[in-house]
Amino acid sequence: MKNITVIGAGTMGNGIAHTFAQAGFLVNLADISQVALDKGIKTITTNLDRIIAKGNLTEEQKQATLGNITTHTSIVEAVKNADLIVEAATENQDLKLKIFKDMDENAPAHCILATNTSSISITKIAAATQRPEKLIGMHFMNPVPIMKLVEIIKGYSTSKETFDAIFEMSKTLGKVPVEVNDYPGFVANRILMPMINEAIETLYNGVAGVEEIDTVMKLGMAHPMGPLQLADFIGLDVCLAILNVMYDGFKNPKYAPNPLLVNMVMAGKLGVKSGEGFYDYSESKKAEKVAKMFAK
Repeated sequence: MKNITVIGAGTMGNGIAHTFAQAGFLVNLADISQVALDKGIKTITTNLDRIIAKGNLTEEQKQATLGNITTHTSIVEAVKNADLIVEAATENQDLKLKIFKDMDENAPAHCILATNTSSISITKIAAATQRPEKLIGMHFMNPVPIMKLVEIIKGYSTSKETFDAIFEMSKTLGKVPVEVNDYPGFVANRILMPMINEAIETLYNGVAGVEEIDTVMKLGMAHPMGPLQLADFIGLDVCLAILNVMYDGFKNPKYAPNPLLVNMVMAGKLGVKSGEGFYDYSESKKAEKVAKMFAK
């Protein structure tokens, strides 16, 4: 497999494209929005510059990586020569099913179809295609170029050949693949999301404040980031979507999203991406932090 198509130029999509391109693969990055594509390439460029600043990449390697990426606003064009397609669109089941139906109709017969879904059933997605044996989950972690883990999720019909090919390919990306079966939330989010939801419940019940809850988990449990800050980083809308999938899948009240999370998403407080979640990420807040730093 040499030709890779990534569907979606958002946070996960551009990170996946960056990772494949830096490993020497030819990447078609596709999104319906040219603005999103331009932003995605800008993000990849910025991240490559950060790697150069740390002495882990040369300018020549940066240019080679960028040269390996071609952008498209047409899925048909983006997938026509693909050996592997990785879908990284919004965590919306209906949207994903439509995308996979379109990919299946236009991709070569040998092409493997992978999804970066963090919770939606691989088997259900596979049923929207005529090649369920070539459908697999590749759940990368954010930020993709840095995080080593990839959950490799088998659907009911995923063939051994497909699984083995993707498992070994993940290693060539410098990742550590872990075999996972197809249950709601897989492993990472089945454990992580209830913890985040419980942190929100703790805040909702007035047990402690945002910074206090995060400080307990960072200093007491050695977590690099508190659960509420992590929720902001993931996106509160994404957290809500994953919890809803798990609640629908297990019919267990422990996965029911906390009302505070639901209300924050309805109010557009989505975390880092919207400028406000459990923390304030607005430009005015950043300026305030800089002013305080210089005042010292």
